[in-house]
Amino acid sequence: MTTSFEEQIAELHRGTHELLVGAELVKKLQRGRPLRIKAGFDPTAPDLHLGHTVLLNKMRQFQQFGHEVIFLIGDFTGLIGDPTGRNATRPPLTAEEVQANARTYQSQVFKILDPERTRVDFNSRWFGSMPAARLIEIAGKHTVARMLERDDFAKRYADGRPISIHEFLYPLVQGYDSVALEADVEMGGTDQKFNLLVGRHLQEIYGQEPQVVLTMPLLEGLDGVNKMSKSLGNYVGVAEAPEAMFGKLMSISDQLMWRYFELLSFRPLAELERLKRSAVEGRNPRDIKFELGQEIVARFHDAQAAERAQRDFIARVSEKAVPTDLEPHTIRVEGTGIRIANALKEGGLAASTSEANRKIDEGAVKIDGSRVSDRSLTFAAGADHVFQVGSRRFARLKFEPKI
Repeated sequence: MTTSFEEQIAELHRGTHELLVGAELVKKLQRGRPLRIKAGFDPTAPDLHLGHTVLLNKMRQFQQFGHEVIFLIGDFTGLIGDPTGRNATRPPLTAEEVQANARTYQSQVFKILDPERTRVDFNSRWFGSMPAARLIEIAGKHTVARMLERDDFAKRYADGRPISIHEFLYPLVQGYDSVALEADVEMGGTDQKFNLLVGRHLQEIYGQEPQVVLTMPLLEGLDGVNKMSKSLGNYVGVAEAPEAMFGKLMSISDQLMWRYFELLSFRPLAELERLKRSAVEGRNPRDIKFELGQEIVARFHDAQAAERAQRDFIARVSEKAVPTDLEPHTIRVEGTGIRIANALKEGGLAASTSEANRKIDEGAVKIDGSRVSDRSLTFAAGADHVFQVGSRRFARLKFEPKI
């Protein structure tokens, strides 16, 4: 794929949280040679999840521009345990657990990346046989004061919680990976910024041109609060069965749905804006979420599996949960539509808009069998849905224009 570096820069900024340093990336692109793009993944559990694919999607974009992507499996760093974001020491994995998990990663990553343009490497290749003297030399390139600039280390130190010496090694080991690979660009989540900058620092010390650091937003998990994490159980695994994957995606809140579209969908931004307008105009959020589920399941399985998963979801949940014999209750609306709290009040499902909003916050409100959590949801003339509050109150509300 031939693309000018200006076009590459514009595309690579899309969805990116931070690019350090943008001018350096321009300089590297102008040289005209393929760049080495590095992203590391510690095999802490057997399967990758959708949070990992935020990085993988950006790596795929680099591949489309003709650059070399290095998918680095941290089988050595996995033995240390990444302390990032932890308020206590992470238990290290055994060598057997790391190797078993790493084997599954290699098959899963190619659901997104082009295997012909992907280099899979392991950091045990250089660290596994490295003598202790060499590791001590690397440790001498950084200071304790710099390590304590990390938020998680600083908080634990201030609170008197223990920090093990081996945890200080983790950023150094990750940083040295960039030296070993002579990386031009390293990518990671926003929580990895400190580690990525250590890579720049070590490359300069070892006489290399420092890598550009590109951070991507962290994808919230199914709970909408914590980042997607295998250890927290709030994740969608890329190797999960189509029905399980689709069902989990349907469980996210309406507000979180747009975040998933932004970070996971391959749709153009103009198309996402069209979907948002359709929601404002009264389209059922569940139907929009169906489109998200279809796209993601089809990516990791196929279109037929996605269609079956949606049919299965409707049969298991929606059709059994929503009455079909309700008489419609008509609500007249202005051209700008009516907010959900007012609709619930006028439809007799809430005594006041305050109660309606409280029920929404409690997760007690469903539309056509799908839970909603967005207070700003608005319905325009032409919308027709079954609303549910709690387990027993139902009403079919039909919205028509005021005469």
